[in-house]
Amino acid sequence: MTRSARRKAVLAAVLAVAGLGISACGDDDGSGDGGSGAASATSVAGADKPVVVTTVAPITSIAANIVGARARVVGIVPEGTNSHTFEPQPSAAKVLAEADVIFINGLQLEAPTKALAEANKAADAEIVELGSETVTPDEYIYDFSFPKEEGKPNPHLWTNPPMVKRYAEIITERMSALDPAGADTYAANLAAFGAQIDEFDAAMRTAFATIPAANRKLLTYHDAYAYFAVEYGWEVIGAIQVSDFEDPTAKEVADLIGQVKEAGVPAVFGSEVFPSPVLEQIGKEAGVAYVDVLRDDDLPGEPGDPEHSWIGLMRFDFVTMTEALGGDATALKQLDLVDVAPDTAEYPQ
Repeated sequence: MTRSARRKAVLAAVLAVAGLGISACGDDDGSGDGGSGAASATSVAGADKPVVVTTVAPITSIAANIVGARARVVGIVPEGTNSHTFEPQPSAAKVLAEADVIFINGLQLEAPTKALAEANKAADAEIVELGSETVTPDEYIYDFSFPKEEGKPNPHLWTNPPMVKRYAEIITERMSALDPAGADTYAANLAAFGAQIDEFDAAMRTAFATIPAANRKLLTYHDAYAYFAVEYGWEVIGAIQVSDFEDPTAKEVADLIGQVKEAGVPAVFGSEVFPSPVLEQIGKEAGVAYVDVLRDDDLPGEPGDPEHSWIGLMRFDFVTMTEALGGDATALKQLDLVDVAPDTAEYPQ
């Protein structure tokens, strides 16, 4: 039984007892305020839903597509923040304490948030690490931003659509166990979301095929595309944000400039959230375009907009990459941005 269901049962019992007391003390014809008490119970019970807490906005969006209106979905990592270093406010402890299940990326992405969740969650509330259940240690990718000697693998699995399908499957499994009455709804939403991912995957491959093979290389501010690159045959030639989130050294910058010149790519990519004068310098000295609008986990638009979704985020990034590297993004642009279930999640801004 979910925490919400237990609260509902306790509330019903309390109201039932209160109703008996009111009836005994009321008018002989049964009039009085017993009726209003019954109406209140119905209202509260109808509004009571399982509480699903998530971390970064892409995961919040994925969960919302599976859960729909059957649960309250609450994200706790504000969009546009560095999720690696984000430390939640103490007020986040309250919503974590109310959670029936907590979905995080894992792979050490949200260490401070996970610690707060472990300290405040109810004993029977599960913390589900989606990334850690999607890849095994022998599939971890280590790179410039996530060196193996530091023991933290690249955690950005959500930029690789086939892995997001697994995220959705895990969410469906856990929600069906938590809320068996909603199992058919979750399964139907998973099927629709999976079909949407397959359509997106096909559009990506069509668009990427128009990029000259020699240009399918990425130098980014932050290496969020390692698993994507393996899946779609791209090469990550570097990332300027090193593991301690400081700027690279002068030697590292010089090495990256040399890599870009040798690779012959037409563009390097920065982040809209984290402007990088160093990456701009690399682009200028290497004689290539600097495109500074990529988003790692900051969904486009505002909550409620069609593009404010995981698929909206990924389409934006892949259209940007395709066009900057000399390809035709028409197949991606023609993709409909439609959530398969109502997204009523709470996204902190």
